[in-house]
Amino acid sequence: QVQLVESGGGLVQAGGSLRLSCATSGRTFSSGAMGWFRQAPGKEREFVAAVTWSSSSTYYADSVKGRFTISRDNAKNTVYLQMNSLKPEDTAVYYCARRMFSPSTTGWTTRQYPGDYWGQGTQVTVSS
Repeated sequence: QVQLVESGGGLVQAGGSLRLSCATSGRTFSSGAMGWFRQAPGKEREFVAAVTWSSSSTYYADSVKGRFTISRDNAKNTVYLQMNSLKPEDTAVYYCARRMFSPSTTGWTTRQYPGDYWGQGTQVTVSS
């Protein structure tokens, strides 16, 4: 049974930083990619960032480029999302995801695919 467990969310003032972690258990991944989506109240879930498991290629939504950095530690089966210069519009529940394939240049869609794994989500709130 594969599990993805997010941590690191919380309340931060605009301009501040947070670091999210996503720890995986139950299986060691050596291909595909892992990443983050987010969903704000009343809005659809959207892609944030992803990193491939083998080459560490990274992908970002335009809204977070230059502010967020995704990285992974294969030895720990953990993916991180460093979020700097946070804005109130970054407020959302952030979900970790694992997919069997890498994103396109525009990222991942929110469509469900066989072999997808999702975490339970962690709340990020940015106050103005």
